[in-house]
Amino acid sequence: MNQEQREEPAEQEQPEGAAGEEQPGDERSKDERPGPGTADAEGAGTRDDKPPPGQPGTTDRPNPAPHNNASHSNAPHNNVNQYFLGALDARQAHFGIGGPGGADTPNARRTAVGRLDAGEADTILESYVEPRCFDEAVADLDRDSVVVLVGPPGVGKRSGAVALLNAVADGTEYVVLSPGRSLEELATGRPAFEKGVGYVLLDRMNEGSSGTADFDWRRVRDAVREQGAHLVVTTVHTVAGKPPESVRHVPWHAPDLADVLRLRLRKAGCAETVVEKAVELLPAECLITEVTAAAARIARGADPAGVWQEYGSSAARPVREWFAVDRSLQETAEVTVLAFAIGTGYREFESWQERLEPRIAPAFPKPAEPEDARPAVDRRRSLTRNRLAATEEQKHGALTRTVLVLPSPQYRQWVLEELWTNHSKSYWDGVQDWLTDLILTDPGPGLHLSVASGLALLARPAFDEVAESYLEPWARGEAGPAGQSMAALVLCWMCLDENLDATALTLARSWVLSRDPELRSTAAAAFGGELGVRFPTDAVKLLWHLISRRSGQSKEAMFALADLVAVLAECREDAGVVFRALAHRLGVQRRTTVATRLRESTFDAVLAVLTVGDLRTGQPVCATLMERQPQLIGKLGELWAGVLCNRPRRTLALRALYDTLRALSAVGEEPGATAGQFGRSVGAALPPDERPLLAAALRPAADRSGKTTAALIDTFLTTVLSTED
Repeated sequence: MNQEQREEPAEQEQPEGAAGEEQPGDERSKDERPGPGTADAEGAGTRDDKPPPGQPGTTDRPNPAPHNNASHSNAPHNNVNQYFLGALDARQAHFGIGGPGGADTPNARRTAVGRLDAGEADTILESYVEPRCFDEAVADLDRDSVVVLVGPPGVGKRSGAVALLNAVADGTEYVVLSPGRSLEELATGRPAFEKGVGYVLLDRMNEGSSGTADFDWRRVRDAVREQGAHLVVTTVHTVAGKPPESVRHVPWHAPDLADVLRLRLRKAGCAETVVEKAVELLPAECLITEVTAAAARIARGADPAGVWQEYGSSAARPVREWFAVDRSLQETAEVTVLAFAIGTGYREFESWQERLEPRIAPAFPKPAEPEDARPAVDRRRSLTRNRLAATEEQKHGALTRTVLVLPSPQYRQWVLEELWTNHSKSYWDGVQDWLTDLILTDPGPGLHLSVASGLALLARPAFDEVAESYLEPWARGEAGPAGQSMAALVLCWMCLDENLDATALTLARSWVLSRDPELRSTAAAAFGGELGVRFPTDAVKLLWHLISRRSGQSKEAMFALADLVAVLAECREDAGVVFRALAHRLGVQRRTTVATRLRESTFDAVLAVLTVGDLRTGQPVCATLMERQPQLIGKLGELWAGVLCNRPRRTLALRALYDTLRALSAVGEEPGATAGQFGRSVGAALPPDERPLLAAALRPAADRSGKTTAALIDTFLTTVLSTED
């Protein structure tokens, strides 16, 4: 894979000039959504000491680029989040990638990092079966406080890490760290290790060989041991050369899968005859996640014989048998279209097949004699004879549509692996050209989702092919905005695979640090979606890197940060990671009296986040989060107070505040209580002389509103004004 040049450290911020005069009032209608303001003159953001206007829209600077859910329609992440989240809700999507056993699990925990709650840890531990290497790793962890588990994907390193900490650590609190943490960060207390807490760093990225590896690991060990904590690191990367002596790297192996199956079925109360039948039929090549998923289905009453047909070698067998026979160009094209464009109707399928065949024809040698050529078969008839093609009836309102799918979603992974194993460069060059043509000429979200999920599955056996032939060229803009959207969408799908999510993070991080503006733009799109949900602390850090630089991606990164809040809210994950980081940076900039571009960008980013709309309803996300996660109201109050005190953005902030208060009645059952708590938070963060000015600005809006909104504004302002210093 080509390595992009890395950016040099950001230049030091310099004053941008003296304050300019404010412009006449904003004459837009009150229904337009506000967004991040852009100062029309240098240094405008320093004028926080000027007395505020009496009400919104009189003397504050207008916003030339208001932010709402459509304000950045030309950005590569436009609609990606809606498409992707909609796909996770589709029960018959047949994408074949996702949670345990390949099933889509939209309600599963999406964030890969952070504290494990007690229920999740208990679920891991209650059915855990120790592998043969477990006792060795326990002794190493107990002695050194740090141990590294090395093994391929699917052998249970994550559950093993939690079980090891449970056996050794003093407490029962576990924290999962980002795979992006370097040894330097760990050694210098980032994060700050806490006594009695067990830490897991999953799928640590490969930092390359280093002559100081043993010294670096020794520093990490000493830092963890000094704080009375324990750390388990997992990785797929074996040690090159002599392994470090300071921290043991233990080869990790899967436990006996039959024992895993027996334990789970017996705990579920299954009859012993069912347990033994399931164990007897257990196919080879199963992963632990597949055994777990199969056990859950069998425990619910499914027939073991039928269940096992969809996992391990049982699922692979029909596909391998099909590929064991020499296949014609037409047959191979059929299976290729099924692998990448699943769930389409006959006419569309045949059209895409016609476009594919001439592109992959060079991979199929022509017969020496014309009479040896296999006669072409009608496409529809050929599909009916293909054992890897099936049909499904899908309901669309009152209509029923017949679409082409694989016989089982699990077949898709094996089809892609066999295509990769059985075909060489000339075939894959044709597929690359065909897929690029499809995404440029067919804007349908269904096709884009299918192609992206297919490439994510192909990344399991052939990540370099996916990265070099699709992700990096598309992310660079070689296929235009559609290609950039697709690159971000592929990373979204990769995040659903626990064996690929760290790889997706590594790749997107390299794009952020690249000198190529298109790569940075695509990375911002990815971190504003599922990749950011999976690794929120990394997303905030890397998006802020883009926001704080003098580059064309600053605004895109602001919008991506706002999108991340919307997606976190949609996924019911903690959006506080964004608010806490912004509140810290806003506090630093509010104490700065010198006008800098970073100061302006900070206020714009805060306003973008506070004004972002819900992905489904368009209501202000802040209103939804205050109702759903009231513990965030404190930080939200700090952010609102910051932009309300910033004169160039005050009008926009007042409009957004009004919209947020008005939306409380639509998103919660007790809007009055929420408005009161919100008012106390904002009042506590505002300087005393700003509180009556805020009331003077909002009360005229309340007088023009309906009774419900007026009452909420009154409650909010009453608590703001009653705040004690």
